[in-house]
Amino acid sequence: MAIHFFNEESNYKLKLKRELKQWIKAIAAEEGFKIAALNYILCTDEYLHQINVTYLQHDTFTDIITFDHSEKKGSIAGDIFLSTDRVIENAQFFKVSESEEMCRVLVHGALHLMGYTDKSKASKSTMTTKENYYLAKRTFDGK
Repeated sequence: MAIHFFNEESNYKLKLKRELKQWIKAIAAEEGFKIAALNYILCTDEYLHQINVTYLQHDTFTDIITFDHSEKKGSIAGDIFLSTDRVIENAQFFKVSESEEMCRVLVHGALHLMGYTDKSKASKSTMTTKENYYLAKRTFDGK
């Protein structure tokens, strides 16, 4: 299975990587996809902000940016950059555990590669429902 986790300018220690990979693989399978290559890059606000400005021309902070490199229908490949600073802050803001917020962002990025969007109110609602569904199916906890 080609799921990898990297750090860029972040010292965030992601735990239970094997469980996370199995969980993400199971989500993809349930959605009718196989994972060809999926890279999660854990980074700082500043690092992700620079990507947002350079590649998307958005001068804002965000928690996640997904680059789709998929080449075959039914197979996903991509780079998912996520700000560990945003994950930590959002966990506090939404009063959830850091591990739950991290898992939400991990699945959010994967869902983007499966064709889900969050640009409209309706599509965002659908995506949040999917996230909640898959979060509830987790059989592990931890970051």
